[in-house]
Parts: sequence; structure tokens; C-alpha cells
Amino acid sequence: MPVSDELGTAKGARPTTADVARLAEVSTATVSYVLNNVEGRRISPQTREAVNRAAKLLGYRPNIAARNLARGKGGVVLYVIPLVAVGDMPMQAGSRMTTELARLGLLQVQIFETEDDHHVVDAIENLDPVAVASLFPLTQAAATAVKNAGIPHIDIGSLPALGDPHLAVGEMRVAHLVSRGHRQIAYAYGGTPRWRALGDYWLDGVTRAAQSRGLPPVPVATVTIDNAAEVVSDWVRDGVTAVCAQSDDIACLVLYGIHRAGLQCPQDLAVIGVDASPMGEVSTPPLTSVQFDPRAVADAAIAAIYERLGYPAPPSPDITDIARVVVRSST
Repeated sequence: MPVSDELGTAKGARPTTADVARLAEVSTATVSYVLNNVEGRRISPQTREAVNRAAKLLGYRPNIAARNLARGKGGVVLYVIPLVAVGDMPMQAGSRMTTELARLGLLQVQIFETEDDHHVVDAIENLDPVAVASLFPLTQAAATAVKNAGIPHIDIGSLPALGDPHLAVGEMRVAHLVSRGHRQIAYAYGGTPRWRALGDYWLDGVTRAAQSRGLPPVPVATVTIDNAAEVVSDWVRDGVTAVCAQSDDIACLVLYGIHRAGLQCPQDLAVIGVDASPMGEVSTPPLTSVQFDPRAVADAAIAAIYERLGYPAPPSPDITDIARVVVRSST
């Protein structure tokens, strides 16, 4: 006879904490303490195991929406979409996060960064979220708003489940270029000061991958529409044969500079980006880039959100599934 039938639970009815308590032979209060990870309660490991086992056998899922309402919270998770161009991945990952979090009664609200971060600050202060998630670190003002609200911030890009994306991406890009015979590799920054830190992040991975192979030091330059031709000409003159760009947008600026300088890609200078944005498919030539798996990124974020909010977390993805090189004609 099914467990739910033995307990007298109506067929198709959602199991309750009372059902879990009866099966585990403990009080409903103890079930609440265990499943909510309440601190300051002395509960033996055996009792915790019994409660968790009973909840699993019954297929118990907490009614988080009701719990949040009781706490005066709306059950909102704020997801900050970065201003910097990173392809479709943030939206694709965000869509999966929205669907999965909804299964627990959590409503994900997506908000887009702007040059002025007051929109994010206003959302944190007025939507009363239970957590904030973002692909990259928040601005100082937004981080302060999160701290003042006393809610967790999930910085997805730094999650242990993702390993060290900058190192993995740097390794992928340098390994691909070396396989094409390149040894003198340069790095192209974007000209927006706000995203210099992100440029440093990706540069660290490229530099380490080059050093591990005994390659020459990686020359760097900020590439803009005004100086692109001059920068690439200087690189080619100095023996550079390939460029890792901060993003696909900057990689396209490098391609523009190659064209303006009367050079050819990849014959004179190969280029590889990161983000695998749609524009890379129609650039001239089509751009080689690193594509992130939005499902893997979303699953890592979901697991972290569950854990930070005190709910049983699904398994995190294998870090080897996070990204891959999309090879096109620019390398």
C-alpha cells in the first residue's frame, strides 16, 4: 500500500507537514524546524534524517508562497540582467530560472541594468525581494541596498559550481589559438570604464593560459572605433598573430580595425571573442567565440538560490558543461 494511503492522505492531495510528522514520528514543530533549517534548536542527526526521509518518501514540497506571505514577503527573487553585452545567455538562463523557481512559489522579476543603477536600487527597496541574483557583482549602490535589506545576494559568476569561468574560458581560447599555430596572442579591452573589471577578469584567464604554455607576455590595448585600425596595425607589426577580445562586441571592433588597416582575418590576425552573440554569426568573417550553456548556468544559480533560502537544493551541474568554443572563420 502506498505511504500516502497508509497515512490516510487523500489520493492526489498535497502532503502536509502533519503527514511528514506522522511518518517520521515527530511533532509538526520538529518537521518545521528541520525543513526550514531553523537555528538554535537542538535536533539530533537521527531525527533530522528521519524527517528528511519522510519528506522525500511523501514527495513533500513546502508551500513557499504561503510561507513568504506569512513572513510579510512576496516571494520575489530579483534577477539583474547586466548592461554589458553577453549574448542571449542571461535571458535564456533567466527564463529557465523563472520556470524552476515558480515551482516553489517564488516569482522571479527580471530587471535590466542601466548606466544609472537607481532602477536596481529602487527594485531592491520597493519590491521587497527575498533574494537578489546577478551574473556579475552588483554596483556599490545596489550591493549596499541588498545589505540594508538583509537579504542574500547570489553572484552567479562566482559560484563554486561554475568553477572559475575566467580560467576555463581563458584555457579554451588559448588552447584553440595554439592549435591553430598561434603563439603571440594579444588581448583587446573595451573602452567603457564601467566594464574594465570584467575585462580584467577575462584577461586573467588568458594570461594564465598563455603563461602555462610558455608563450610570450600578452600585450593588451583598449580598442575603440576611433583607434581600432591603429591598434591592430601595431599588433601585427610587433608579431601578434591572434587576439582574444573582452567580448564579441570588442572582437567585432577588432575585425573593423583589421578591415580599416587593409589587413585580412585570420591570415594577418585571428580573432576570438566570448559570449557567442548572434552578431558574431554575421560578422565578416564570422566570429569564433565561447558559448555558455544557459541551462547549466541557470541550474547552478537555482541550486544556490535554494540553498541560500534554506530549501533542499537540486544538484549543481558538472562544471565541464558550462561552455564550449564555437569555431567559425575568424580563427
